[in-house]
Amino acid sequence: MNWFTGCMLFIIIWWTALFAVLPLRTRPMDRPDEVSGWRGTPENPRLVMKVIVTTLVTSVLWLGIYAVVRSDYISFRHGVLAMHDADGL
Repeated sequence: MNWFTGCMLFIIIWWTALFAVLPLRTRPMDRPDEVSGWRGTPENPRLVMKVIVTTLVTSVLWLGIYAVVRSDYISFRHGVLAMHDADGL
């Protein structure tokens, strides 16, 4: 895995983890808006905490994926998953 692939993988995992972390520990407002009656906006969204948690979760997941890619546990170079030549084998 080169540095560009690693960065792109980190960004993809980060955005996916962000959408998983966003709804945690949120509560709608106690009193609805007088005009629209809307209560969907969280009182205290804690976005900084959620960005930090997302980054930590992403770092752990990325390191795990990096370790698997760097090891020979899953390899596209040899074994069952190997790409064969156009000549047959």
